[in-house]
Amino acid sequence: MTKPKISAQLIVYGGRQNEDLAGVIGELAEIGYDAAEIGSNFVDADLEQVRKVFADSQMVISGIHTGFANVANPAWGPKAIDAAKALDVPYIICSGVAQGQGIEPYVNCAGPFNAFGKLCRDNGITFCYHNHGWEFEDFGGVKGIHKLCEVTDPELVKLNVDVYWVTVGGEDPAEFIDRYGDRVGYYHFKDGPYTPSGCVAPGPYVFTELGRGTVDLKGALEAALRHNAVWIVYEQDRSELAPKEAARISFEYLKSLGL
Repeated sequence: MTKPKISAQLIVYGGRQNEDLAGVIGELAEIGYDAAEIGSNFVDADLEQVRKVFADSQMVISGIHTGFANVANPAWGPKAIDAAKALDVPYIICSGVAQGQGIEPYVNCAGPFNAFGKLCRDNGITFCYHNHGWEFEDFGGVKGIHKLCEVTDPELVKLNVDVYWVTVGGEDPAEFIDRYGDRVGYYHFKDGPYTPSGCVAPGPYVFTELGRGTVDLKGALEAALRHNAVWIVYEQDRSELAPKEAARISFEYLKSLGL
């Protein structure tokens, strides 16, 4: 079994990555990360410069993260594919099926998701859907996330499982991972205190460095390894610590689990 690589979602830097990408990537490389996940704004950046920044730090890009509006826009897809190929990015990740609008958005996403997933697959890229907590809302016995998985083609639409949000949604991350098995290869490891009101809570949510919250990260990792995880991505929406320190603590925690 090949050991998963460790990446960092740049959101922890709070926007600094858009002004000082070289500095941010240099910090993550110094800590020991293999890669970083970037936002879709970089699709419109100077791709040669972005490529150089990562190459200079001997880092790669694990994925490009975008929203539903882009994926549903036929004009955006080819541009994103061109950028991903230019930067050797293996995954494009989407989050954000409509919150608070009932079950219909989860049914209606099948068309655009399958179409974009096919475009990705035809170009050697894997398309994943990233869950938050709201997809676990129950609609008459069916949760949104499970409906989404039911109506989309598992060969075209994979999953980027965020273990924190699975927990907030009221499910056990390891059980969720085992349920969908090899449809998952890309993971967001995020930590924080459990929110009793769960997926429909208005927030604000609290995020911690990995190992400092209550998410069963060890159990989630064991499940991910059972299903041949490719990437374990540290994600922390915000921290009271300096981003580099937060990223270092989380990296060291992942290494302590054997990665």
